[in-house]
Amino acid sequence: MKFGELELSLIRECTFKLDGGAMFGVVPKPLWDRLSPADELNRVLLACNLLLIEGPHGRVLVETGMGERWGHKERDRFEIKTLVSSEQVVKEAGLSNDDVDFVVISHLHFDHAGGATRYEGTALIPTFPKAKYLVQKGEWEFAHKANARAQASYRATDFDPLQEHGVLEIVDGDREIVPGIWVHVTGGHTRYHQIVTFESTGRKGIFFADIIPTRTHLPPPWVMGYDHFPLTSCDAKDKWLTLAVQEKYLVVFDHEPGIPWGYVEQKQDGKFNFLPLENEPLAARSVVAGTL
Repeated sequence: MKFGELELSLIRECTFKLDGGAMFGVVPKPLWDRLSPADELNRVLLACNLLLIEGPHGRVLVETGMGERWGHKERDRFEIKTLVSSEQVVKEAGLSNDDVDFVVISHLHFDHAGGATRYEGTALIPTFPKAKYLVQKGEWEFAHKANARAQASYRATDFDPLQEHGVLEIVDGDREIVPGIWVHVTGGHTRYHQIVTFESTGRKGIFFADIIPTRTHLPPPWVMGYDHFPLTSCDAKDKWLTLAVQEKYLVVFDHEPGIPWGYVEQKQDGKFNFLPLENEPLAARSVVAGTL
């Protein structure tokens, strides 16, 4: 999609399922189940949507998805359905993995950093060998000393090889990556969780990452049970959604299994409403993958 001087591409890396109660926290199941129906194991369908931003200052990939390094037991538990090969993640955009200049990882949980590395023979190498991978300093440090509640979400094999291969770039706080593309620390999901905003010729956009993982999570109080700091998530959602309405941001949801991008409006009662872009092939692809 043309976006000012930028070209935006959505890449649906995989679909998977997580427990609905964990995805919606304290929200009662009768409320979320009618919007995001659970299966017989109480799991809801999700996707890993990567955003490729191409512009005059380089190619920036936001998130890496789950990757392919999963055993049969894990694939069954999460019902992981890989949709793109780790060797050709950006092929649909007419590119090779070597063409990516920067990779922004919102946080280092396995469904965001799992695709950062891949096997070449028995060795783990960066999936995007010529890119700089941008990770928040606090997130990097916490991933290596996560407590008992958080440690199951981190796999060192997803990110330690990045440092070993010299492609890791530690970021400390908000920063402009290239002209027109920024990372902002929101906290909430993890203490140093970051989102991405982008702008070109007056048009603005935002990739919410796990602050708002799906369109169903649009109401600020609907935060995940996975969030380390749920009250911070609630405040961050309200702040950035209000700005998205005022500035007419294109919004992108990382785990939405249907149409993952569009615009947000605020109704007279103060509630936020999502207006999806027409992108039926991507939505249909997710539905088919989720029901194989």
